[in-house]
This record gives sequence, structure tokens and C-alpha cells, in this order.
Amino acid sequence: MGQPTPATDDGWWRSAVIYQVYVRSFADGDGDGTGDLAGVRARLPYLAELGVDALWFNPWYRSPMKDGGYDVADYRAIDPAFGTLAEAEKLIAEARELGIRTIVDIVPNHVSDQHPWFRAALAGGPERELFHFRPGRGDHGELPPNDWTSEFGGPAWTRLPDGDWYLHLFAPEQPDLNWAHPAVRQEHEDILRFWFDRGVAGVRIDSAALLAKDPGLPDFTEGRDPHPYVDRDELHDVYRAWRAVADEYGAVFVGEVWLPDTERFARYLRPDELHTAFNFSFMTCPWDAARLRRSIDDTLAEHAPVGAPATWVLCNHDVTRTVTRYGRADTGFDFATKAFGTPTDLALGTRRARAAGLLSLALPGAVYVYQGEELGLPEADIPLDRIEDPMHARSGGTDPGRDGCRVPLPWAADEPHAGFGGEPWLPQPDGWAAYAADRQAEDPASMLSLYRAAIRSRPEFGDGPLTWLPAPDGVLAFARADALCVVNLADTPVDLPAHSALLLASGPLDTAGRLPADTAVWLRS
Repeated sequence: MGQPTPATDDGWWRSAVIYQVYVRSFADGDGDGTGDLAGVRARLPYLAELGVDALWFNPWYRSPMKDGGYDVADYRAIDPAFGTLAEAEKLIAEARELGIRTIVDIVPNHVSDQHPWFRAALAGGPERELFHFRPGRGDHGELPPNDWTSEFGGPAWTRLPDGDWYLHLFAPEQPDLNWAHPAVRQEHEDILRFWFDRGVAGVRIDSAALLAKDPGLPDFTEGRDPHPYVDRDELHDVYRAWRAVADEYGAVFVGEVWLPDTERFARYLRPDELHTAFNFSFMTCPWDAARLRRSIDDTLAEHAPVGAPATWVLCNHDVTRTVTRYGRADTGFDFATKAFGTPTDLALGTRRARAAGLLSLALPGAVYVYQGEELGLPEADIPLDRIEDPMHARSGGTDPGRDGCRVPLPWAADEPHAGFGGEPWLPQPDGWAAYAADRQAEDPASMLSLYRAAIRSRPEFGDGPLTWLPAPDGVLAFARADALCVVNLADTPVDLPAHSALLLASGPLDTAGRLPADTAVWLRS
């Protein structure tokens, strides 16, 4: 401990399958209804059998949990609900023995209002310089310092009893840090070293494009360039410094970067900055062949100039689950479609999700699998009195929030609470046990069996580029190495291209050997 591990980055991250663990909902090891590190450790054999290369953990740090752990009070301590630092160190080591690396989440834009820095700032200490405190506008300072709005709805400012206001781009319990202050930069570099010293192989950076703010904190004007707090040029100095730390350890970064400008997006992936960034255009694409192909082409094109690998993801802890999204008439990404009662054809959504799984795993680059996607879990409707996500309250109840994709996993069909552990912190829907991992493991036609087979067979596509093949309208077909992937998004069956063997199919072919609608196959050429 305390000595950098050798810089042995072998490029594993360029084509890895990375499994996202939302600890609170993964597995409950002590029976209190909250997922924990003991539960993850007990399920490591399951993850090894699934075949994943790494685990990305959502924040597991000490937190008041006002935003699911993204309000961090102490980056060097594990939240007691999840376990201890010693358990985290054991988990990292035990996973590595199984060939599975660990990626942790860092939330650099803000901390919890219970963080020692912010508590000292409220007491009037010099730590105020580490945040954005400002007097208000209006005759008596009764108006916020500017017109910025929170990502969760409502104003991005909260007034204190002393009359000053502080900035929070998210919830009031998540005050934004002042990244112009050297102490903020130094602290985060020290945090990186703390976790790299414990064997962590990489870091996922939350809200990676939001850290730097215009020092004048001007009002937001549509089209303002540069933006007062998104994708500011000075942010790249931060990530260049972080990259120097990561290179000492052979560690990697993946950034949560939401940007429509592909050229500016690619800047974050230059050789001296982040290794990878999440690809949101693919995740938010509707089930439409032309739009998916355009998303794939655009993604590969924007990564090519900087030599960075693409990433592919269908779902995460912030968006509606794939089965539900693809089972709706409008399968595009729109938070408004999360409203309760939206009609969903789960059978259709499941067929499409199976096909989309094969599509994403056949593409060049890294793939992220959110826990439960390999089980085909749908979005759950959460009773209003059980919703915990602050997005619901901050929206005045118009947005149901993100809890529907965070319901604790079903592990064993015949055990209480579907084998999760104690009574779950979020209610599991009726029929949840039908998705249980133990039942799916025995069914060769299950979603779990499909994902296991696909991850095992993924090397058939090699590590080379993608070549599109001629295909009818509504069909995606491409080759990599000696393997082909064909996905039928049209309404009618289509003939398969010439091939020597059928490697894997998301569903059965029709009686004529054709590929049905909403089905994908992997073929050997």
C-alpha cells in the first residue's frame, strides 16, 4: 500500500466488457435490505461466469444518500451501509484474482453538504473559497446571483441564513466545487492516488464536462459561447494533470461527457487526457436501422482522429431500462416517456433488447452492461410514497425519477425477496422472481444465457475495424475479422448473407431459415 503499482496498461480497456454495479441494489449480504460489498463479493463467481473484464462501481463512499451516493461526504471511506474500506480492498483483490478489474466513480463537480469542507465553509472559514458563494441580486439580495437552473429542476442556488447564496448544479445538498482553486485540484489528484494505490484499474468521471465555471458567473444566454459552465477550455488542464497520475499506475479513465459537438467531444480523448468517454448517442437512439447506423458511423468517426476506442451502452442507472424503452411505440430517449402508465409491450421490448445486446457486443470498442440488463429486467413502476430519487421532488412530481431502473436484482426465484437478501430498500414488482438469475442460468434460451454466450463468443470479431455489408432497408449487416453481425429492424423476415456457420442468434430463425424481425445473428463468414 502506498507504492504505485507498475504501469502495466496493456490496452485491455479498448475492447473490454465492463459491468456496472449499483451496489445498493446488487446483492444484500447482511440482510438489512441494502446491497453491500459482502453481497458483491459473494456474487463474484457469477460475474466471472458472465465473462466480464471489469466492474464499474457507482459511488460507494460515505454519503447521506440524498442523490444515490453522488453526494460524497468522504472519498476515503466506504459508506457504512455498504461495508468498510478493508472490505473494498478485499473485493478489489478477489475480483482481480478472477481476472476482473475494478473501476470506481469520482464525482468532481460537487460534494455533499456534509463534506468537511462545506461544513467549515458554512461556519465562515476560508473553505468558502473552495465553493461558489455569492451575494444575491435585488434590493435586499433576495434574488439568486444568476439565472442558472439545476439539472434536477428549480434554481441552481440556495440562500443561507447569512444572506449569501451557494451554487449547486444538482441538488441543494450537492454544492459545486470551485475548480479554479488549487486546493480542489490537489485534493482530487490525491484521491486518485488513494484508490490507485488500492489496486483500482480505472476511474469513471461523473459530469465530466461541468467542472469549470466562468469566474463572472454570468446569466445563461442560449447559444452563449463559451458556455458559462459546460465544456470550458480550462477544464482540459485538469484532465491532463489527472492523466499524468493515471499513467504512473497504468490506470484508465472513462468520462461522462454529454456534448453535441463531435469535435469538442473528441478533445477529451486526446492522448494526454481521458482514455474513453461514454457514447450517449447510441444509447439514446430509437430502434431504427438508419439512425442506429448513423450513430455507429458518427461514433467511430469522432473517435478515429484521436485513436480512442468507442464505447457502447444500452442502459445505465440514470435511464429507462432497455426492455421497457424498446417496447414503446416511441423508443427514442425522452425523459417524458418515463411517465407512469406508458404502454409497453414487454415481449417486443425483450426481443429488441436481445438483438441490441448482440449488436452492441459485436461493435469495435468497449461495452458497458448495466446490472440486470443480462437478466432482461424491465423498468419498474415505483409507488409514489417509495420514490427516493430527488428528480421526482425537484420536478414537482412530473418526473418519476430514476428509481425504476434501480430496483434490487432477483437472484433466486424461490427465496424471499427473489434472493436479494432482506426486504429491499426499493420494492420489487410482482413477478420479479421470474427474472431470477438461478432460473435463467438453467434455461439455454434465457437472456442470461444469451449474454454469457455472446461475451464468450465476442473474440470471433477480432480487434479490427467494421465493414458495412449490403443489406435490405431496415437491416444492419457488417463484418469484422471472420465474423458477421446481422440485425433485422424491419417488419418482415430477411435472408441471411452467405456464411459458413451460425455462431449465435438472439431468437430462432423462421422455418425458411430467414432472420425474423427484431432479431440478430452472429455468423462465421
